[in-house]
Amino acid sequence: MKTEYSNESSFMKNGFIISWILIIVIVAGCGNGKGNKSSVSRSDPGGTGKSEIVFREYQYDFGKVAEGEKIHHTFIFDNKGTSDLIITSASTTCGCTVSKYNTKPIPPGENGNLEVVFNTSGRDGMQTKTITVKSNASKPVVLVKITAEVVVNNK
Repeated sequence: MKTEYSNESSFMKNGFIISWILIIVIVAGCGNGKGNKSSVSRSDPGGTGKSEIVFREYQYDFGKVAEGEKIHHTFIFDNKGTSDLIITSASTTCGCTVSKYNTKPIPPGENGNLEVVFNTSGRDGMQTKTITVKSNASKPVVLVKITAEVVVNNK
């Protein structure tokens, strides 16, 4: 009987030691994850490793325009981030507005443009059109707007 008790005691001691080893390994593994994150941020002087799109203006007012005109405006933006800026799309709220944008990556510190053309045919009164710009920037969706008061010339 003494032998059985001795085996149970030995088994419990081994189980206790194995449990502690597992806890130490898990805790040590968690600590290494934190160390890796801080070393990544040290190698990235900007802290984010992202592009940042900043428009010089977010809204443009054409004022009063005659119905039937095609009016143009170019929005200029800067990449204030630490990596290349890539515009993935620029969509508008209706087919009467068309946009063209840089399709090549824009390096940090450089600028690009977004050309907007608004066809006023068939429009009357105050018009506001929103252009949704999507990119790989830290803020992936940015809105710019154009407004115009379309005046119909009754001949």
